[in-house]
Amino acid sequence: MLELGKAGSLGVEKRVLPVVRDGVVVATLRAPGWKEAATAVVGDREWVLAKRKRELVGRWAGEPEDSARLRAWQTSFWKGTWEVDLAGLALRSEVVSRWKGGHRYLSGKQVLAETGTTGGWSPRPTLTADESLSLDHQVFLLWLGLVMSRRDQSAATAAIAAGAAGSS
Repeated sequence: MLELGKAGSLGVEKRVLPVVRDGVVVATLRAPGWKEAATAVVGDREWVLAKRKRELVGRWAGEPEDSARLRAWQTSFWKGTWEVDLAGLALRSEVVSRWKGGHRYLSGKQVLAETGTTGGWSPRPTLTADESLSLDHQVFLLWLGLVMSRRDQSAATAAIAAGAAGSS
């Protein structure tokens, strides 16, 4: 299982999130604020992860800005479903639980990965994935989980603010 650690912990720089498996840092993610963008370092490869139009994409740092090796796009806002293309591997995403959150990534009927959270006061995204998925692809799915949780949190905050404004 991959877990997104606390920024600046486990020997990584301040404002950098360690990606941890079994207590060992296997990658890093620099995801500033609420932007839907990040830089991931997996081994000796640097990935640029960003929102481009209606998609979330991933490319190697040295590639042109319009290229995309990894892509994800939302197919239904109401159902919370997504389609993901991991360099030719097509996955469908569905919500695991409306109450607990998390997504399940399927290839046909086979579950290849599932996101969750660490729980506690400051929950952080986790990813349990089939060994057939490369670490690069797992880190992309973990980042996608982070983006989805931030979107959910933003929508909840907006709903609460709208309710408070309407009751005053």
